[in-house]
Amino acid sequence: MKKNNIEEINRNIYDIKNKDEYDYKIKKGLTPEIIAEISKQKNDPNWMREFRLKALDVYNKLELPTWGPDISELNMDEIATYVRPKTKLNSSWEDVPEDIKDTFNRLGIPEAEKTSLAGVGAQYDSEVVYHSMKEDLMKQGVIYTDMETAVREYPELVKKHFMKCVPVNDHKFVALHGAVWSGGSFVYVPKGVKVDIPLQSYFRLNSPESGQFEHTLIIVDEGASLHFIEGCSAPKYNKVNLHAGCVELYVKENAYLRYSTIENWSKNMLNLNTKKAIVGKNAKMEWVSGSFGSKISMLYPMSILNGEGAKTEYTGISFAGKGQNLDNGFKVIHNSPNTSSLVNAKSISKNGGKCTYRSLVKISENAKNSKSSVSCESLMLDDISISDTIPVNDIQTDEVEFSHEAKIGKISDKTIFYLMSRGLSEEDAKAMIVRGFAYPISKELPVEYAVEMNNLINLELEGSIG
Repeated sequence: MKKNNIEEINRNIYDIKNKDEYDYKIKKGLTPEIIAEISKQKNDPNWMREFRLKALDVYNKLELPTWGPDISELNMDEIATYVRPKTKLNSSWEDVPEDIKDTFNRLGIPEAEKTSLAGVGAQYDSEVVYHSMKEDLMKQGVIYTDMETAVREYPELVKKHFMKCVPVNDHKFVALHGAVWSGGSFVYVPKGVKVDIPLQSYFRLNSPESGQFEHTLIIVDEGASLHFIEGCSAPKYNKVNLHAGCVELYVKENAYLRYSTIENWSKNMLNLNTKKAIVGKNAKMEWVSGSFGSKISMLYPMSILNGEGAKTEYTGISFAGKGQNLDNGFKVIHNSPNTSSLVNAKSISKNGGKCTYRSLVKISENAKNSKSSVSCESLMLDDISISDTIPVNDIQTDEVEFSHEAKIGKISDKTIFYLMSRGLSEEDAKAMIVRGFAYPISKELPVEYAVEMNNLINLELEGSIG
């Protein structure tokens, strides 16, 4: 019997488990002593140590969100917030320990670096273990390094921007991030510099009952451009892991930034990530997002259009299976005239999985002649899955163009019958429909990542259709 493509995909690549070996692992819990110890282990300057302790105080004062998925199972007394692997930061893959290097080799990171990337950062648990960038970008003044190095070597630039786009009191898990952050990437693209080949950071969590709290800070100066790719994955464990990273993006006047993400966390992960961009005059911010893993996700990238003529686009897809509750969406604030936003969100749910699209579009009183268009489509593969759309639209001026469209439905029996009449099996017909539904997202990704996204769709479909 001919095997279909879905069955031939090997899912083991994403579930690689190395031994839980580390150089140092902080004890579980959240206390001022633990935060001070993390700061000591990181060799923080005094200002960062004080920042962490203040963030912990804010964390303790804020309540858990009550409007989204139930995250009451999260117990920070059972989470280790800092795990240092048995290696230092390396600039050559040959110097990375074999077990860690083997994991990234299987994920295809070194090969992608050779063929399609201008620079790579690779994080394992709480530390960046590998970082490199092409020499011609260095000569143009581009900075691409791990966040700890940036704190030490570019203190004024970091101080000016660190947790200013995402303030520490934004919500409870931002405050947590501010207290325990570790790893992540720092990028600065000087005025007028065009980075034609993408940079990429990949985050891998290996240690059970731990958290990953990387901080990504990107500044694209006036007239500059960049495509940055973020990938992440983790093996599955029986107990909760936590991801509460933070991404801060500054897109200055006439600049351009595309931020692409494929998230493939394991099904025991709580993904409580926060991402925001501040967009300047005539600048453009693009988000491309694929969310496939995690038990619970609460993720709402946000663009703040502060400059006249600023633009943002969001293209995203979520795929929730059994036991998953993916609460994702997008937020945009129009603060100036002639700004525009375009949102294209899709979700797929199967085997009782739940997808929620939660959004905010705010057009302020002085954002006259602005335009916003939101399209949200949901596809359910069975009768037990759930899909919700919860938009909030706050339009404070009449001099705008605004539209919101939402569609929720199941796979059409007529479409399946038509494809089967052309020789496809029912399983292949359904898989083709799903991949076609996701195509507007995958076509926005670089080829290698579009392939990965299609593989992830195949993995999610495996054994669930027919």
